[in-house]
Amino acid sequence: MGNETKSNGASSLGGGGGGFRAKMEHYVYSGEKKHVLAGIGIFTVIFGIPWYLMNRGSNNHRSHQDYMEKADKARKARLSSSPSPSSDNQIHAVNDPLTQGFPCPYKHNSAMSEPVAQSFGLCLLGFILKGFYEILEAMGMASMNSSGESLKLCVFDLRRGQNEGQELDKILFFYPPDVTFSTQLSVIGLSEGLITFTRLFSPEAACEVIEAERHSHVFHEAEPDIWMVMVVEKNKEIEAIWRVDALQKVLKEVHSLFVMFHGSIRSLLDKEPSGGLIRSHLYPFITDYLNDLSVGKKLQLPSFRETLKERGTVQMLTLARDAALEVQSLVGVLDSCAGTLRCHSVILFHDLLVSTTLSPDDTVDLFTFSVMRLTSNALSSGTSSWSYLRKGTSLSQTSSKSTSPQLLVSSDSLPSGNGHDAGRVIRPLQHNKWIKGKDGFLVTDIWGKDATPTIWLHQRQERVHLLAYQQKCLTLVLLVPTEAIVNGELDISFVKHQVIENATAKILKVEEKLSKGWGGENAYHVSGYRYLLVDNDMEVSRASPSGKVATLAKETLLAVNKLRETVDTEKSRTKEEKDMEICIRAKNNAWAIARVTRGKELYMALEKASDTLLDATDSVQSFSNRYCNGTFSMD
Repeated sequence: MGNETKSNGASSLGGGGGGFRAKMEHYVYSGEKKHVLAGIGIFTVIFGIPWYLMNRGSNNHRSHQDYMEKADKARKARLSSSPSPSSDNQIHAVNDPLTQGFPCPYKHNSAMSEPVAQSFGLCLLGFILKGFYEILEAMGMASMNSSGESLKLCVFDLRRGQNEGQELDKILFFYPPDVTFSTQLSVIGLSEGLITFTRLFSPEAACEVIEAERHSHVFHEAEPDIWMVMVVEKNKEIEAIWRVDALQKVLKEVHSLFVMFHGSIRSLLDKEPSGGLIRSHLYPFITDYLNDLSVGKKLQLPSFRETLKERGTVQMLTLARDAALEVQSLVGVLDSCAGTLRCHSVILFHDLLVSTTLSPDDTVDLFTFSVMRLTSNALSSGTSSWSYLRKGTSLSQTSSKSTSPQLLVSSDSLPSGNGHDAGRVIRPLQHNKWIKGKDGFLVTDIWGKDATPTIWLHQRQERVHLLAYQQKCLTLVLLVPTEAIVNGELDISFVKHQVIENATAKILKVEEKLSKGWGGENAYHVSGYRYLLVDNDMEVSRASPSGKVATLAKETLLAVNKLRETVDTEKSRTKEEKDMEICIRAKNNAWAIARVTRGKELYMALEKASDTLLDATDSVQSFSNRYCNGTFSMD
């Protein structure tokens, strides 16, 4: 029943049967530039009427007060020349030549008087604005509320579905997948219209966020003309307070991970223009990613409670000198395990990065995936240890009921698009799919039986095999170029043998030294401080342990969240980096302080109620001198 209804809805929207309603819906949902321009023209005319009424006569006088002052001067001049004014003079004063250039608001005239016209125009403008706003909200959002979901996430291609009857072609992904096509087209059509409209004023910097009364629209142009949009419903629950930048980084992260495993969205569209291939990959991949954000049957987005965390960065482990020398020696051995070909490696201890030979961008992607699925904590818990949320019911059952466009093409006969010829879709973010083998290497059947996982290094533009080895809490990720395997120059079993033969002793020694110097989960806790350090150039962050941040009062966390919003706004306004310091006093008298300098950021919460602003800034100065080499000193 439900599928039949939705199919009928799709045919009525995209069918070629014609009719006024079908054509109007095509104009509203298409998002074509000519339709947007026509809409702008219509609204310009509508808004122009009240604007004209409000500003008519402005060339003659600046305001009603100007008129009264000049009229009063003319009256005084007349009275001074007439010692005995009569009633005739009083009556004639209305038509005095000195005041004819200034229309009198009390003068009866067959035309609409200026104040009345201005009031009427202002009221009319208010009604139009209110109506226009309600239309925008209702056009894309009314059907959202009926679905019972507070989040909508979609991926669409602006180059597709521009002709009548082909609107569905532009939809590459939509969550929740079981909503009607009309709802999907409403959300995407509204988003496309907003993108097209804002591009008219800022072609190079497209729309990033639209704040409406009931929803926040967060935009991310993942690739040229490939847009990801998250629409979040606003409510009065205090837990539903978030930063727009944090939501954008969710979109950026899921796209980066997708590209790492499957390649760019555009390349898959070019490979199979009908869109079936890309949809067969996007739907399971993003659904598996959203599982990490699920709490029960709902998705919980990063809220103000995670404001002292930074997504899209790596967390480094500080090494003693002797441990650093041992790690350097181990990296040299790993690089030579492929013979004459150089292998890249990433080493983690618990959920912290120890060493990498990759670029910062590729390191962030591989680090994120490793902490989600490969580290000892992830394997032991069966879930992502990186996520700060509890894991809930899987969303894959929901996606199996989808009537979205990805089901228009069967995925059984599609190539995998990830370096293998098997007719299957790879789902690298599935839970509980990695286990540790007897030889210490992690194995999985996600890529197929006895198949070696592969990933794409974006910076190097190279596809590599991924080999993961684990010794207690130490995880090594070795990356071997696939070309060497395909050409017969190298064999995966040979590389594994080389690791076991030449690197085992060094691996044991490194793990022992790191374990002895490990301070536990609170290793980077600084008494009296709750902080977040971010190095945007190196894409590295360090923060107070989650358990310590959880001890902060809600008022403090809200103040820090507001502080970060302010910094985000200042950074978006100015393209050039500039130093800044911002302090906010919370309702509970706690201090939230931010310092930004040369691509580095420090956020701090201090809950000593007796501290003055001078005391708080002195504390930040002391922290900077002791733990940041004076980077954030304001001297």
